[in-house]
Amino acid sequence: MAESRDPLIRLGNIGRRKFIKYGSIAVGAGVLSACTRGESPAAGGSSGAAGGGDTVKVGVMYSTTGTIAIVEKSLQDATFLAVEQINEGKGPWAGRQGVGGKQIEMVVVNPDSNWDLYNQMSKRLIEEDQVVCVLGCYTSASRKSVLPVFEETDSLLYYPVYYEGNECSSNVIYTGAAPNQQITDSIPYCYENFGPKGFFIGSDYIYPKESNRIAKAELEALGGQVVGDEYAALGTTEFITIINRIKQAQPDFILSNLVGDSIPAFYRQYRDAGITSDQIPIMAYPTTEEEIQAMGPEYSEGHYTSFNYFQTVDTPENKAFVEEFKAKFGGNRVTNGVMEAAYLQTFIMAQAMEQVLAAGDEINTGTLREATRGQVFKAPQGTVKIDPDNYHTYLHSRIGRWGADGQAEIVFSTPAAVKPIPWSQALYKGRICVHPTPDDRSDPTQETGADLPVELLEI
Repeated sequence: MAESRDPLIRLGNIGRRKFIKYGSIAVGAGVLSACTRGESPAAGGSSGAAGGGDTVKVGVMYSTTGTIAIVEKSLQDATFLAVEQINEGKGPWAGRQGVGGKQIEMVVVNPDSNWDLYNQMSKRLIEEDQVVCVLGCYTSASRKSVLPVFEETDSLLYYPVYYEGNECSSNVIYTGAAPNQQITDSIPYCYENFGPKGFFIGSDYIYPKESNRIAKAELEALGGQVVGDEYAALGTTEFITIINRIKQAQPDFILSNLVGDSIPAFYRQYRDAGITSDQIPIMAYPTTEEEIQAMGPEYSEGHYTSFNYFQTVDTPENKAFVEEFKAKFGGNRVTNGVMEAAYLQTFIMAQAMEQVLAAGDEINTGTLREATRGQVFKAPQGTVKIDPDNYHTYLHSRIGRWGADGQAEIVFSTPAAVKPIPWSQALYKGRICVHPTPDDRSDPTQETGADLPVELLEI
């Protein structure tokens, strides 16, 4: 397959047969031209992994086709915007250009919402394309698929999605929410505002099941109960049976961990079945502005999402982000929480690269991991920080109530970013994750047995 005409986006060296096997690499021509900057690097130059030459090669691995593409495509778009701004010295990167005199070169792949392809493509990015790190994955199933690759090769993945926690790898920088930054606030909110009985639903894989297990422990600790727990195969768009069970159970609220194409289908059928948000409200984690735009806001109005970011967050950085994103991808597009995490992690990566090069070192897993620890960035959601102990991110916790315009009224927000706790304290009291040093890849978990206080970011 030929390289992209854009010198800073390569599609990799996939032959025709491999290309068909891996799925299409969907990068629009408009995006390619928008990311151009400078001369094409000379063939045979030093690889990005070695930090030589005029570019630093970075893998970008998000699905732009398949059942998860409804939201995952937006993560790729946000990454493209961030890389363009870094390479051209715009947006948050105004006043500097590139990283230490080098341009970021993206090697873009599309795993087609197929967990096995994530594994294969991560191997190719690391071993053949020799990228210095990878920005990618959406579902926990895809992260779990690639994790052995990154750990065996001691490579670095920047992962931008909220997840079920209970993991702390030396080879992942987690920029999405840990359980205490999403579940821990949303369940008490449901209990206090809707009632004690919850009906839990989700897509049938690790993240929804583990998140619901944590949420169940949180609800039961408050004195509530789960009156239903149902899972649908990924990509399912038929929910009449589950909705009938909801009617029979008469819960006070629904906790939804459906993902991808299942989200619009469920919300539409839920309202068409005559259940309103006033009767049984839905609290969701994966439902963002992207899925609401796809379903139509009339189906989500009055329901809730717990997330770190909404398009309505009132910060100067977010106003600029929304304007810049719409200017690049179209005024009808919306921003959302996972794309914001993909955006902020790209700048955190760039800051770390710049720090490595300023110290006169080569960019590799060891130097990049060390430089990423403790990085602070003024993100659209507010100021965030990579926790140097556990490689997760201090993030703001928020709950939004969806309006008729498809945007969220923020009804709960922490005053600052919350320190991440990778292990659910409802299930594993006092268990924490602390990496002794950046290059120590031993088991970082520690059992304290103590109640862990809520810690807010102080800058």
